[in-house]
Amino acid sequence: MAESDAGRVRTVKSADRTVALLEYLSAADAPRSLREVTDDLAIPRASAYALLVTLVRAGWVEAKGNGAGYRLGIRALRAGAAYVEHDDVVRRAQPVMNELAEKLGETIHLARLDGHEIVYLATSPSRHSLAVVSKPGRRLPCWATGLGKAILAHRPWPEVDALLPAPLTARTEHTLTDRDALREELATVARRGHAVDEQESTLGLRCFALPLWFGGAVHEALSCSVPLVRLDPSREAAIVAALRAARGRLAAEA
Repeated sequence: MAESDAGRVRTVKSADRTVALLEYLSAADAPRSLREVTDDLAIPRASAYALLVTLVRAGWVEAKGNGAGYRLGIRALRAGAAYVEHDDVVRRAQPVMNELAEKLGETIHLARLDGHEIVYLATSPSRHSLAVVSKPGRRLPCWATGLGKAILAHRPWPEVDALLPAPLTARTEHTLTDRDALREELATVARRGHAVDEQESTLGLRCFALPLWFGGAVHEALSCSVPLVRLDPSREAAIVAALRAARGRLAAEA
């Protein structure tokens, strides 16, 4: 079906509700009750219950005992893992990321922009016990991460502004929540060539990120996350240089 034809096809309400429910549960930090599902998604109680029962039987949703609520099921994990396993960017980047993590001894992340969030696609963990690792599938606000800022800095501000929600919520006391301040920061990132997350997502952690080009607009970025206690100016310069070299390898192999 051509894209123009697809745009004229009416959506299926049950399919829309299924997608909305799965996305709702994927963003939840705890199981959600039937009442929460009906209230938050504005779905009639009978329809919500029937949908949940159907998804539980299919393995896409799990029902917690004693009426504790619902959460994503194991089939959702399988689908997410399959997406990452078959992603061409992940396949190319993972070996380079592993070598970079071995060289630097720090956590390396690959993420992609999805709406106003970045989604972690792959991770190569630090060899240190003191480290923060974001597992594939985790989502964070793009404006609160080095990865997100590295991607946004290579897009026109009107496009970025339209992408961002209002207001910009803070993850820490250092998160940029003022649009003008964020616009200035993105301009600095574009001139400098890399982004820095200065405890904007996680206290005590600094993240250095570079955008990746695979043709067309920038959708992915590569980062190195380091606790502040292991950083000094020379170490920071070495990390950024290593990230640039890794990006060069990826570009050469594309």
